[in-house]
Amino acid sequence: MNIKKCPTKLVLKGGTVVNPATGSSEQIDVFIKNGRIAALGKNTADANVVDCSGKVITAGFCDPHVHFREPGREDKETLATGARAALAGGYTRVCAMPNTNPPLDSPESIRFIVEKAANLPVYIHPIGALTRGQKGKEITEMVAMAEEGAVAFSDDGVPVADGQVFRLALEYARLTDRPVINHAEDPAIRKAGLINEGLISTRLGLPGNPVEAESVMVFRDIELCKLTSGHLHIPHVSTAVAADLIRNSKGDCKLTAEVTPHHLYFNDEALLSYDRNLKVAPPIRTEKDRQALIAALALGTIDCIATDHAPHTREEKEATFTNAPFGMIGLESAFGAVNKVLQEEAGMPLIDILRLFTVRPRQVMNFNIDPLQEGCPVEITVLDPEIEWTFRETDIASRSINSPFVGRRLKGQVVMTLSKGFMASRE
Repeated sequence: MNIKKCPTKLVLKGGTVVNPATGSSEQIDVFIKNGRIAALGKNTADANVVDCSGKVITAGFCDPHVHFREPGREDKETLATGARAALAGGYTRVCAMPNTNPPLDSPESIRFIVEKAANLPVYIHPIGALTRGQKGKEITEMVAMAEEGAVAFSDDGVPVADGQVFRLALEYARLTDRPVINHAEDPAIRKAGLINEGLISTRLGLPGNPVEAESVMVFRDIELCKLTSGHLHIPHVSTAVAADLIRNSKGDCKLTAEVTPHHLYFNDEALLSYDRNLKVAPPIRTEKDRQALIAALALGTIDCIATDHAPHTREEKEATFTNAPFGMIGLESAFGAVNKVLQEEAGMPLIDILRLFTVRPRQVMNFNIDPLQEGCPVEITVLDPEIEWTFRETDIASRSINSPFVGRRLKGQVVMTLSKGFMASRE
């Protein structure tokens, strides 16, 4: 991925501008001046020209769930390398989870991320911890953290098991108008589960993580959301049961949800390869669950795509399956994986797929849902939605390479991303 400063005057010429926020799709030029959209459908003679013939120009992608590891594990990912990975995947805006070392559990730690990310080529929004030290006991200073730039609150990776603490968090977060996110696994039910509990876990002799670990926690959190009138966002939904619970409660409270590309692309039979990059939390589930997630997206039960980009070193992931950490990277492969599944298996129109990457996650996080307007700072992704390609390690811009998509066939590829005065391209 080649990243450079965007020319003062630039024209994206000959492409089809698809605006997921308005539903419009038309072949017009986009004139960019000084990092802003100066005109749509007009041209200028003295500008640099990028030929976008045969390509789609759309709003920059937004990811509500990434892990950039800074501070504490910069050997896995930094804010700068995470921003590079985001650009490679078409993302102009990402929300970074707080499970760093130390965790982002204070106004000062939120300010650290905001200031460190200010000059990077994508917008990085910190998510603040729900509880101090992510210990699940005492809620954090949410109002002060929101004032410093926290866009949501979560102890991601560490479920808040105490229902009373989570109720207080939902109530207090209402003062900030920010969503609350709880890792949807009941630790007492999950126990030492490594992969989905079922035929595959039995065949491999690995401890299973049952569907009920997710569904029990999702049910509890939804009931507390109804009680408090807070905004609950459920991360990385992996089961048909959880999707049903969400669908049946959508009209009763402020409830949103996300799904990852890997839960849409893989089922637990892929674990027969013993690929530790497929060891994730929650685990890859059955084909029945995968199909239910696809249907939930089509129905609007699940709102958006989130990568849960989780970098780990090669040495860590090459340990035994039991000792390898949970998580995979996902920013660079996200669009190609999701577009392939939803186009080929669900027949979903491109504009609806793009909404899952643009409008919907922005709505969850209370961002501007339509940056494709004259006068707006440039957040643009240029892509080829029909090209079929094989994902390689050379396509990875992250500092880590723990991706099970390496060697997999994808459909649709990001060819250029423009954000914050920078232009990243595959050429």
